[in-house]
Amino acid sequence: MKTAVMTDTNSGISLEEGHRYGIYVLPMPVIIDGNDYLEELTITHGELYKALNENRDIVSSQPSPGSLTEMWDKILSEGYDELVYIPMSSGLSGSCSTAKALSADYDGRVVVIDNHRISITLLDSVYDAKYLANSGKNAAEIKEVLEKNAYSNDIYITLHSLKRITKTGRITAAGAAIATVLNLKPILKIQGGKLDAYARVRGMASAEQKMFEAVHSDLESKYAGIPKNKLSIGAAGTMEDKRAAKQWVDKVKAEFAGYKVTYRPLACSIACHIGTNTKGVAVGITSRTLKID
Repeated sequence: MKTAVMTDTNSGISLEEGHRYGIYVLPMPVIIDGNDYLEELTITHGELYKALNENRDIVSSQPSPGSLTEMWDKILSEGYDELVYIPMSSGLSGSCSTAKALSADYDGRVVVIDNHRISITLLDSVYDAKYLANSGKNAAEIKEVLEKNAYSNDIYITLHSLKRITKTGRITAAGAAIATVLNLKPILKIQGGKLDAYARVRGMASAEQKMFEAVHSDLESKYAGIPKNKLSIGAAGTMEDKRAAKQWVDKVKAEFAGYKVTYRPLACSIACHIGTNTKGVAVGITSRTLKID
């Protein structure tokens, strides 16, 4: 069987990167002031960040059914027997259930995998799928491996500003005002497709340290005994300054020496809710052997 691998830009995998490694990537839509944009095609991360800072009305959206089936048809017409599609977690979006419903018309040739991941941890799963497909595994076998490790990942994110999350209703305006005055930085955790509050500390330096402590705790408990080459550390963020992004990556690499560390901007679906200049760190199980930047 010749099996194709497809994901969307919520994985952090760019269109160019996907083309380079033989992974099909669907641009995710973003709606700004009622106007539709497609990540990378008609809006850049920089333009999205600018709109976020201007406090414009921004929401993420599912890909249209037509864009999904059109891409599936194109892939299958290129000589593939089947394809696996790995969207963002069903716990964070309805796009996975929509894709599963649409795949029913493809007689088993399209297999949708709910990996319960997003952003940098979803990236690991997509590369795992590509490695497995290159090794001769079929769609059913790839699905079994990815769903087995679906909950073996944890993401921690600290917010620079509470402006965007206040608009989502997850925190009141009064609470945000108090937190801002006291320089309190909330830390969120994403695991298994659920976004929850994890901690609240004073100052960004303390927030960074708290996230590092959380990952070290995970490594010593949840991931105890797993070899370093089977674990992936992710650095992520919505940083406007490339130098700041590099400094964050270097800090994560220094903190977790000996682990492979990958950086990507946080997915647009997360950025829409948490705003700019956030920082994140993640840990997860991976079987990826492909060397990526």
